Amino acid sequence: MTTPDSPRLVIEEYIAACRAGNVARLRAIFHPQALMTGYLAGQFLCGPPEPFFAAVQSQPAPDKSGADYRAEIVSVEVTGDVATATLREWGYLGLDFTDHFHLVRVEGKWKIASKTFTSH
Repeated sequence: MTTPDSPRLVIEEYIAACRAGNVARLRAIFHPQALMTGYLAGQFLCGPPEPFFAAVQSQPAPDKSGADYRAEIVSVEVTGDVATATLREWGYLGLDFTDHFHLVRVEGKWKIASKTFTSH
């Protein structure tokens, strides 16, 4: 898979990969040294995205489970080779989320460098 060529397209691919439960697609859009920080059901988490990938792998994909997964890109802001994006998700892995992404363009490819999130 080629990396999407804009921050918005990266977040759209994130949504599609989550909906499909496709960890390989998720890995392709995260920088290898990415970090995830936030609150999952009130518990503070901070580290690489591997636990997230494992959770995605262990659950049935929303598009196969019949789950009512919805996502909306709230904003995307680009400044040169860096960008921020905010995403709202409903019904993902049984929870609702607000995600804040930082993206970087490295060697012409946009990647997620960090994801800060909270569940509702």
